[in-house]
Amino acid sequence: MPDSTPSQAHTPRVRFAPSPTGYLHVGGARTFIFNWLYARHTGGTLVLRLDDTDVERNTEASVQSIFEGLRWLGLDWDEEYKQSERLALHRRQAEAIFLSGLAYRDFTPAHSESDEQSSAQGAWLFNPGMRELSLEESDRRAAAGEPFALRYRVPRGQNRTLSFTDAVYGEQSKLADEVEDFALLRSDTGAPNDRGPREASFASWGGNDRSTSLGWGGMPTYHLASCVDDADLRITHIIRGQDHLTNTFKHLLIFEALGAPPPHFAHLPLLVAPDGAKLSKRKHGPVVSVTTYRDAGFLPQAFVNFLCLLGWSPKNDREFMTLDELTAAFTLEGVNRANAVINFSETALSSSDTALSSSDLAPFDPKAVWLNAEHIRALPVEELSRCITPFFEQAGFHPTPQKVEAVTPLIRERIKLLRDAVSAADFFFVDQLPPYDPAELIPQKGDAALGRRVLQHALELLATVNFDHDSLDQALRAAASQLGLKAGQAFQPIRVAICGRKNAPPLFETMAVLGRDVCLARIRQAEASLHSLA
Repeated sequence: MPDSTPSQAHTPRVRFAPSPTGYLHVGGARTFIFNWLYARHTGGTLVLRLDDTDVERNTEASVQSIFEGLRWLGLDWDEEYKQSERLALHRRQAEAIFLSGLAYRDFTPAHSESDEQSSAQGAWLFNPGMRELSLEESDRRAAAGEPFALRYRVPRGQNRTLSFTDAVYGEQSKLADEVEDFALLRSDTGAPNDRGPREASFASWGGNDRSTSLGWGGMPTYHLASCVDDADLRITHIIRGQDHLTNTFKHLLIFEALGAPPPHFAHLPLLVAPDGAKLSKRKHGPVVSVTTYRDAGFLPQAFVNFLCLLGWSPKNDREFMTLDELTAAFTLEGVNRANAVINFSETALSSSDTALSSSDLAPFDPKAVWLNAEHIRALPVEELSRCITPFFEQAGFHPTPQKVEAVTPLIRERIKLLRDAVSAADFFFVDQLPPYDPAELIPQKGDAALGRRVLQHALELLATVNFDHDSLDQALRAAASQLGLKAGQAFQPIRVAICGRKNAPPLFETMAVLGRDVCLARIRQAEASLHSLA
């Protein structure tokens, strides 16, 4: 264990410690972001530590998914560790705690009758027969190979209060007499990971599994491994979800047993669904996965901006903020106590396995979509064109970078998600427009014959006019006047002929990008289609 203490450190050291049991959850992403912002705002260090000791639930796919999500956010970290590579340290510290008299072996079988009776009478705290077992008897039974769990000997009958000041929730206290004797080491053959407020069953392992002279061979619980690593890595501030707040009283005892002053704590308000339920991968499905937002076309900086506003707010209540602005403004004092609601549509998700529609905005929080649109509009054209290109390629188009860059300023104001670029600009990249209703070519308050006249006049004009915005604007407005039409009436059939729809980017800029040959070919085809309506 380190000689220096967190309180003596000159700069903060924070950590993000995900468990690789699934994809990166939006709540986990927000915790990572808040740790990152605090570290960067204070000039501190951010540690990424995979809490991967739950061997039954951890998967390599989950590890890769977490890294994939973090890399997409575009935020770095300074040090990286795997908890599973630190087991020897955890076991040494468990042994030291035992030898100091602050822990004892519990040989009670899992789900024993006495445990059930204790639970029926109230909250289980400890097994008196095990807590008071003599060291000699404990050693004898362990040496004989009897399985046991190592439990912390929580101080009782001393009227002791465990307390700490949380940076978000203020003063917190609890009587030590109300804390159960929690497990420090658990079985590596299926016992729970001990993340919750109490053990669902007893951790145990065979006395023949000896990693040291005293036979400590079990897997550490979340409580032990987390605190040992936090102390060893000199973590000064623990910033994590509010659901861990009650665990902190146990952690105070472990830090004390380790001889390490506890770090500062800041517990973040929970992220909840519109009905107030805690976000759940099982219940709410893909809408709580970070990669869902990536695949839907959110910009990482917009997603970071959105998550920051869930439980934190700057002093001037700004909403659109760049990463530099967020870093400069972020403080733990700005974190709110109330749970933060993500206003996605639960009715838009038919099941947790349903993939979100490529054109569906409904599941996403409207503020997230609005912020994304604002960040899209703030991007330079070159950068935005690079961002939307993969979505064109996924749709089967393979435009040149020059073509995408020419199209980008025409659709930037028209898209909210990056994937919207496909539906907004697909007609730029096809040789043949999809079928559309020829009736769309008829001008307002006109008929098919008028539509044909407009298109025929356009064919004559566009064969010779310069194909730039100003020349097209001047020539087509003059043509509308010659035909006795308002500009909007005359432009409608031309827009539909060229784009295949009424709702399209600005006409003259669109025509200039498509070029003379494409525009003339599409207008000829449109004019011919109006014969069926004559």
